[in-house]
Amino acid sequence: MSKLGDELVQSMAQALAHAQGKRTRSRVTKGGIRPEEIQKARKVLGLSQDQFADAFGVSASTLRKWEQGQRVPTGAARTLLKIIEREPKAVVRALRVA
Repeated sequence: MSKLGDELVQSMAQALAHAQGKRTRSRVTKGGIRPEEIQKARKVLGLSQDQFADAFGVSASTLRKWEQGQRVPTGAARTLLKIIEREPKAVVRALRVA
């Protein structure tokens, strides 16, 4: 079997184990942010992709992948995007101070 085939079989075994309530090393992400929400948050702040990425400590490549739906922000980045969505003026004020 090919490397891809082996990975698919392993992934399916992990998914089945997870569904059966067994402990696995798989990662489950809940409440993801849609790509259009990420782009909207950036535009609300009036920043280009490069400016936004620089201001929030992520690479421009990562930001583009978020906005294209190829990757999903997690952890602190996800929390910050939610704050931008709900309180953009507070974020703008904080950026001015920095």
